[in-house]
Amino acid sequence: MSRRTERIGEQIRAELARLLHEQITDPRIGFVTLTRVDVAPDLSNARIYWSEVRSEDGDDLSSSEAGLASAAGFLRYRLAQILALKRIPELRFRYDASLTRGEATLLLLRELRDDGPK
Repeated sequence: MSRRTERIGEQIRAELARLLHEQITDPRIGFVTLTRVDVAPDLSNARIYWSEVRSEDGDDLSSSEAGLASAAGFLRYRLAQILALKRIPELRFRYDASLTRGEATLLLLRELRDDGPK
C-alpha cells in the first residue's frame, strides 16, 4: 500500500468512526470499533475492518454486520461531502476477529500464570 492510500485510509477510518458515533441511529449496530481501512490504489473500493464489544450471544455480530452494510451507501455519501477526493471508494465492511482472538489469548495466559508452579 502506498503512502497516499494509507493516508486516505486513515482519513476514511477517522471520518467513518465519527459518522457512526454521531449520525447512524440503526439499532442493529452495536458498539463498533473500526480497526483499519484498506483502500485500493485506484480508490475503487475500501475494506473497512471492524470489531465489536458484544454479549455472549452471537446474534449481535450478524445484526451489526447487516446494519453496517445497510448504512454503507449513506456513509459513502457523507464521505463525499467531507473528503476532498475525486472518487469516493465503495465501502465494504469486514469483521475483524483479531481483538477477540487477542482477548482469548490473554485469558489463556492469565490461566497459565495462575495455575503455574507456586
